[in-house]
Amino acid sequence: MKISTKGRYGLTIMMELAAKFGEGPTSLKSIAEKNQLSEHYLEQLIAPLRNAGLVKSIRGAYGGYILAKEAADITAGDIIRVLEGPISPVDFTEEDDPAKRDLWLRIRDSIADVLDSTTLESLISFEEHAGKENYMFYI
Repeated sequence: MKISTKGRYGLTIMMELAAKFGEGPTSLKSIAEKNQLSEHYLEQLIAPLRNAGLVKSIRGAYGGYILAKEAADITAGDIIRVLEGPISPVDFTEEDDPAKRDLWLRIRDSIADVLDSTTLESLISFEEHAGKENYMFYI
């Protein structure tokens, strides 16, 4: 399974909103500028996230988007499924060789387990922690 830009950029949007949770709405323009992404493309991605109940839109001059739930209650799996569809590395049928079918099922379940056990909260805390671990060495 290859995650497309839809999934990657959708995760970026959600991580930005999680990092600003409780601070009020965040505009897609600010997310696009910070991450050097197309605002127009982000607008296309936010609609399914809103329809799935993961984000709320706030109208007005200081409007934008906020998470609909706490960052600890939204997983990477929630986001990827909304934007990419079902998680499956290959299409298989009941007629496939049982050994191969078992392999595909174990791979699918492993991917789903990682995505479903990774919350937005853990992603942003990892990002914040990783940023503090970077050192600059001069010779």
